[in-house]
Amino acid sequence: MLYMGRRAREAARELALASTAAKNAALEAMAARIEAGASKIIEANAQELEAARAKGRDGAFLDRLMLNEARIAAMACGLREVAALADPVGQVMARWTRPNGLEISRVRVPLGVIGIIYESRPNVTADAAALCLKSGNAVILRSGSESFLTSLVIANNLSEALVASGLPEAAIQLVPTVDRSAVGFMLGGLGGAIDVIVPRGGKDLVARVQEEARVPVFAHLEGVCHVYVHAAADLDMAKQIVLNAKLRRTGICGAAETLLVDRGAAATQLAPLVEMLIEAGCEVRGDPETQRADSRVKVASEEDWAKEFLDAIIAVKVVDGLDDAIDHIARYGSQHTDAIVTEDKNAAEQFLARVDSAIVLHNASTQFGDGGEFGMGGEIGIATGRFHARGPVGVEQLTTFKYIVRGQGQTRP
Repeated sequence: MLYMGRRAREAARELALASTAAKNAALEAMAARIEAGASKIIEANAQELEAARAKGRDGAFLDRLMLNEARIAAMACGLREVAALADPVGQVMARWTRPNGLEISRVRVPLGVIGIIYESRPNVTADAAALCLKSGNAVILRSGSESFLTSLVIANNLSEALVASGLPEAAIQLVPTVDRSAVGFMLGGLGGAIDVIVPRGGKDLVARVQEEARVPVFAHLEGVCHVYVHAAADLDMAKQIVLNAKLRRTGICGAAETLLVDRGAAATQLAPLVEMLIEAGCEVRGDPETQRADSRVKVASEEDWAKEFLDAIIAVKVVDGLDDAIDHIARYGSQHTDAIVTEDKNAAEQFLARVDSAIVLHNASTQFGDGGEFGMGGEIGIATGRFHARGPVGVEQLTTFKYIVRGQGQTRP
């Protein structure tokens, strides 16, 4: 592990000076290798899916683990989208001249070496590698045990493309073991080699990383996302947004977990929304008013309001207006992604200003809380903290800056 760290640090120094053209050529080559190796990726993935089913893994886990031709094509497309992004490295963020003639510039530079620890999503291997490469960072990837074989095949394709493109092979390294001790080494920073850790996985993993890491962390614990149907919501729009937010993909962090319905809309909108969800195969757990609206609704416990189900389950509650909705989100939410559905622009602006989440939306599904949907060419996670990066972590968020000062012999009196 320490050797991997040293190699990554050396590669990071080289990558920091790599031209945009060289990085883009490598990304294009990586996309081509992924497409050419699709059959081997699917073969490895099929073995892991079979093993996961044998262990009784649920549908949400299997969905995160599964790769097919369409998802592999999307991986390759994502690599090319990252290649098409503007290169953040070297961008001048600000420039000014002091009265003494000193010219000062604030310039974007890579973070250095990024450690990414992820569990069941093998596509993270390509997504994270692409974003780190474009932003001039070396990356050490640690896959979960149940997606290791698939991740290894993907990583090998990426490494072959790097070498063929003339960039350092150690710029993208996959930890060659599923031993949990490897995570501990990474959290310790590998002797100062790792500059930041990004966990991509469940609550237990993220909690461990945040507790034990000796280097900065980009992370969110959970995606307890809300859709608030305001009194001035259009019912057809609300139905479309709620259905998509909850059921498009239930296992992602941007999936809605709680539906809040304004008391002013409950008489006309609560029952249709609940019926729609249940008929679509979603279990609804609700407060007493929601239970009265449909006899199929189960009782919501106190724990359900703060729960990330990652499944076809949603908690539904009637709230007393905008203030009550915002208070509920502040109490039970995870500051990830929250949405309001309303035709009242004033209410929408209040919601957008007062809800303290990394992503807030008006009249749109919470499943848009994604770097790719933001035009960022993907992301390596949604950061819900307040330092350095917040929301989707893309190429720009994977840089820091330094000050460059140019003088003509000035000395300080």
